[in-house]
Amino acid sequence: MLLFIIGIITGIIGGMGIGGGTVLIPVLLFFTDVSQHTAQATNLAAFIPSAVAALYIHIKNKRVKLRLAMLLLAGGLAGALLGSMAAGSVQADVLGKIFGFFLLAMGIYELCRR
Repeated sequence: MLLFIIGIITGIIGGMGIGGGTVLIPVLLFFTDVSQHTAQATNLAAFIPSAVAALYIHIKNKRVKLRLAMLLLAGGLAGALLGSMAAGSVQADVLGKIFGFFLLAMGIYELCRR
């Protein structure tokens, strides 16, 4: 039940465009026995239906620039392939540190830009 509630919370956060993985990955690591690699892969799988639902609403409300989205999609797919290959060759503890550093850097950025 706890993971279902966490799924709802991360879906809401993801639908707002913030990125539910910033919550989902640490929760999976702290409350389940999955590895860093599995947590990140599970986050990606959980992201797809949330993203499709959110995208539908945002397109319906005319908040998506389709040309820009297509360019970002092409780059994002290429980056996802490269990133997945790179993550697969990195040890779980190193991957966790990279993810933690990324979250810390983004948090500092958000605090300083306001």
